[in-house]
Amino acid sequence: MHFDEILQRAQAMGLTALEEMSKGEIIRAIQLAEGSRDCFGNFWRFDCLEFDCCWREDCLTAKPG
Repeated sequence: MHFDEILQRAQAMGLTALEEMSKGEIIRAIQLAEGSRDCFGNFWRFDCLEFDCCWREDCLTAKPG
């Protein structure tokens, strides 16, 4: 997902102080706001079983953000 799309999603959820956050921090804030685990980019991400996660493709890169 492109950074602009992530930013728009976070703003639509009412999250603030986004300009001070990295891509990964914003995604983790979105995850928490949705009631999910804030797991984006964690060290165990390659063992993740959440195959339908919208962040999965970005998360499984070498440097997820």
